[in-house]
Amino acid sequence: MIAATAIALSLTLSLTLSAPAAARADVPLPGTGGMKYQEKTGDPVRLTAYGLGTGRAYLRAAKGAAFAWEKGLSEVSVAPGGRLAAGVPTGYRSGYDALVVTDRTTGTSTRIRTVKKPLTASYASWSRDGTKVALTVEQKVSGKWRVLGFTVVDVAAKKARTVRVSGLSAQAGFWWSPDGNLVSRHGTGLRFHRPSDGAVVRTLPGVGLPTGPEDAFSPSGRRLATWCPSRLRERLCLVDPIAGRIAQRVDVRPEAVFGWWDESHVIAVMAHRGAYRLSVVDLKGEVTRVLASVPARTWAAELWLSFTRTS
Repeated sequence: MIAATAIALSLTLSLTLSAPAAARADVPLPGTGGMKYQEKTGDPVRLTAYGLGTGRAYLRAAKGAAFAWEKGLSEVSVAPGGRLAAGVPTGYRSGYDALVVTDRTTGTSTRIRTVKKPLTASYASWSRDGTKVALTVEQKVSGKWRVLGFTVVDVAAKKARTVRVSGLSAQAGFWWSPDGNLVSRHGTGLRFHRPSDGAVVRTLPGVGLPTGPEDAFSPSGRRLATWCPSRLRERLCLVDPIAGRIAQRVDVRPEAVFGWWDESHVIAVMAHRGAYRLSVVDLKGEVTRVLASVPARTWAAELWLSFTRTS
């Protein structure tokens, strides 16, 4: 019996030692002061776009790891499935804002009109089926930007529809929920809107504000990441969207969260020795992997990152 156990342990150890490690690549990120993104084969998400404020947006090539500056775009993000990219231009054309949809395999781009000057439509959010993009509509009033509603772009039909919503906070913002509604911050919680007319579908009061700008819902949709309300000591909260309440509080204080890595980890920027690290953080608040070192100057330049799920 002892001999059989020893043989089994030896075989397990041998298989473990001989198993090939996941291939790793250090992907250079131009314009970031030397940042390199540490990628491995089999990662559940892929970094496909990033930028510095609204001044520079970089898009990854359809194949390989090269990123290129998208001149004329203030932001860009890749759709689920990876084929299409949506970008918001830096300026109006013929008095209209637009969404530029690019087929990454062919390089062909289509410009779809959204709102008329002086309105702007930005902060693109892809629906999970990759067929629509939601944009937040704003207008500068007395020197301050105010959210007025949203625009939904049907990518296949190349048409945009704008809906004004009353009673929004100045920094409301709109993004898709997994079930096809639009979510916005409301007070110290969240509100779900019907995309056809902006009607309120549901309100989750007091659960905290969405982490954004990436999808705050976990891959399954069973968890929703928010910044904990000020009454709580923790910084990161996990909301049960069905029950409409905070289900878990995570004792971690990230500078930002850029969506979910998988069902049990988020992608967060953490302060580290006078600079920052882009990290995978579990739901106990522990860093389980470092994806990139972020220079303090780069983070101060309003670095943002956008990921596309690979499975």
